[in-house]
Amino acid sequence: MITRVTTQKEIQRAWHLVDAKGAILGRMASGIAQKLIGKHKTYFTPNLDCGDYVVVVNSDNVAVTGRKLMQKIYHRHSNYPGGHKQIVLGKQMEKDSRKVIELAVSRMLPKNKLREPRLNRLKVFPGSEHIYKDKFNGKA
Repeated sequence: MITRVTTQKEIQRAWHLVDAKGAILGRMASGIAQKLIGKHKTYFTPNLDCGDYVVVVNSDNVAVTGRKLMQKIYHRHSNYPGGHKQIVLGKQMEKDSRKVIELAVSRMLPKNKLREPRLNRLKVFPGSEHIYKDKFNGKA
């Protein structure tokens, strides 16, 4: 028996629609990360980008468990003195809920050169309308 190695031109990308209305943030983000990586495919190869496109709608209505809305803090730093910024999850949801989902998925992807191309295939929309209706062949 010969083991076949997948090549870049054999990869076929599908489109997945995820509705975030009422979905738990962490569970949804891990499922999205699996689809972006391509682990659900039979020809998955770790060193190739085998993943699919994922469109997330209703990001304003994503749910979190416990008291994370008030307790989870996002940190960033500008590398200047006094440049440490913090924002609570609840405030970030009011400001831009798309960023919350993008950060959750980004931190679940492997930290390597394939991370950026995978994140470029993630499309997040705050409402139920999106511009990729033609990609779903009438399913969305």
